[in-house]
This record gives sequence, structure tokens and C-alpha cells, in this order.
Amino acid sequence: MSGRVIVVGAGPVGLALAGELRVGGAEVTVLERLAAPTTESRATTLDARTMELLDERGLLATLGTVPRESRGHFGGLPLDLDGQPSPFAGQWKVPQARVEALLGDRARALGADVRREHEVRALHRTEDGVTVDAVELGSGRKVRLTAAYVVGCDGEESTVAALAGFEFHGRDARRELLRCDVRGVDIPDRRFQRLPGGFAVAATREGLTRVMVHEYGRTPAPRTTAPGFDEVVEAWARVTGEDIGAGTPVWVNAFGDVSRQATRYRRGRVLLAGDAAHRHLPVGGQAINLGLQDAFDLGWKLAAEVAGTAPDGLLDSYHEERHRAGHRAMAIIDAQAHIMLGGPEFDPLRSLFRELLDHRAVRELLASRLGGLDAGAGSPTEPAEPAGTPNR
Repeated sequence: MSGRVIVVGAGPVGLALAGELRVGGAEVTVLERLAAPTTESRATTLDARTMELLDERGLLATLGTVPRESRGHFGGLPLDLDGQPSPFAGQWKVPQARVEALLGDRARALGADVRREHEVRALHRTEDGVTVDAVELGSGRKVRLTAAYVVGCDGEESTVAALAGFEFHGRDARRELLRCDVRGVDIPDRRFQRLPGGFAVAATREGLTRVMVHEYGRTPAPRTTAPGFDEVVEAWARVTGEDIGAGTPVWVNAFGDVSRQATRYRRGRVLLAGDAAHRHLPVGGQAINLGLQDAFDLGWKLAAEVAGTAPDGLLDSYHEERHRAGHRAMAIIDAQAHIMLGGPEFDPLRSLFRELLDHRAVRELLASRLGGLDAGAGSPTEPAEPAGTPNR
């Protein structure tokens, strides 16, 4: 049987997993459809638990000094994060592209084989392995690889999840936000501002302004591509009265409050991690942090399984612990979506939470949950260790 693990997707989650697998001694091939890393930094926040995990792996020195914010939010309501039980309390503002570069450099330095412009087309499972058929997009050449395990880290529209027949429970999006990064506009910052017609966020850093806008009562539009900048301009004008049309968009996208989770994160020799396993509103940077924490938990367990040193049930504990963590996180995200994006009918709920946030115990509970620090979600995610580590 091949000792290789194939990771599909070279975003932050896939690259984090590849690095962890290499530390554990597994042979790793990463297949990525895109020709080059994306420059879009959709996520900009690392939470306390993710910072702890990066610190355990000695990566913070490479990351360098990053801005820290002590104030977070719960559904747009201010929340002090200084009381989180972590040396990294708060939110750390790191663009996703920078995280991806850090983890990519680490994975390659450890010996991961990262192949870009490789699109997975088919999976064939056997009793002792998985065969992956892919196409090298530049040449059209067909590629067939065999591995002991395959892990889908390929996002919400996961090819691996579809090919392997993973089932998802949950619901489709009921609300939609338009989001873009734009240069050359001069508008005031807006922090989770509720206006008569909708919800607006604007924040400018180093000449780049991120705007997000939601119109109350507007249902998500069916989309196969990203919205145009003109759609964002029109929605922003309707909600805020401001004109951002003279700006230059860097990137534009739309996202909704979909809530779907794979019923199992493992089907035999195929596993899912990150957005491939759970789809939800990316409020407060939850998506990238949940995904990275999936990868750090799975990496050492799968490496031990491939090496033949894992005790019975170790790999199955990945599903048990991370599915539970994902379920809890998605429940709290759904609650925030109602508070943040719901219309006037949710005013009583907002009033209640404003009162609850006056209580220290409530603030500390929510801050811990948002920081990935709630121990009740399962056993702590353990760092990978070098090959040859005794059984746990």
C-alpha cells in the first residue's frame, strides 16, 4: 500500500495539513487547481487558539509583528476579548494571503510535493488505498496517483466531497452580503452599522477599504460567478447614501449565511477538513480558524495512521472532536447572523443580548467560544510530532 497522503487544495488549510503530515513522516502530495496562490485576503483575522497552534510550531517569529485587537464582537455587538484564557487573547489581523504563504513555505521546506494546475476529476477507492485521477491544466496531460488516504481541503464546493459521496445536513443561505476591497475611496469607517435599509461595514487600512453590505429582506441571488463591482456600488448607495463608484475594486465576492456540515468528516480513506467539511457565514474570521484547527488536529493523527503507530480509534477521533467543535461554532455563528443581519423583527433579541453582555460571565463565555478556546468542544488539538514518536 502506498504511504502517500494526497491533499486536495493548497489554501491555508491544505498547506497546514501538508506540513503537519510531513512532520509526522508521511509522504504528501498536494494537488491544486489554481496556477498561483490567490492574492485575495478574504479572511483577515486569526483567533487566540490558532495563534497558540502557530506558536507551538515556532511560526510566529516568521510571521513577525501583527496588529492585535482587544475588541471583538458578537453579532456586531462589542465584546471585550482581553479576558480570554490565552496568552494570545484578542484577534490578530493577518491577511489570509500572508497565512497561506507562511504555511506554504513551511510545507515545501518539510518536503511536501505541491502541484499546481492539477484538477481532480475522479476518485477510485479500494480496500487499502485511493486512486486519484487528475488533469494537468496547462498541458491537458492526465495524471493518476495512488495514496493511502485523500483529504479534501478544497473549499465549499469541494470536488472531493462530491466525488466521495459525503452527505451534508443543514440549510441554504437566507441572507446575502456583498463584499469588496476597493482603492481610491474616501468614506467613513463603519463598524457593524445598522441603518434603516440594511447593514454596512467599512474599514480602511493602508489605502485599501473593505466594504460589506447587506440589504434587509433581500434574498440571495442565484450565482455562478462573483457579483460585479457595479452591484456593490448600487447596494452601498441604497443602504448608506454614499457613492463608491469612482474607486478601483481589487476583488469582489458575495457570501451568505448558509449553514451546512458534513455528517461525517471521514468516509473510509477519504476525509474532509476546513470549508470542505463545514459551510457557514464567515463572521469574525471563524472559517479560516476552524479550518486551520481541523488541519492541526488531523495532521498528527493521520500521519500516525499512515506510519502504523496509531492506536485503535485515533483517526476516528478526528471526526468526533472536530465535528463537535464545528457544530458548536456553527450554532454560535447562526445566532450572530440573526442579531447582525436580521431586520427589525430581531430587535428584541438584540436588546436581550445587549443586557446579557453586561454580565462578566456571559462575556467570558462568548469570548472563549469565539477564540476557539472552549474546552467543552472536545480534547485540545495536539501538535504534530516528529516521526518515530511513541504511541500516545
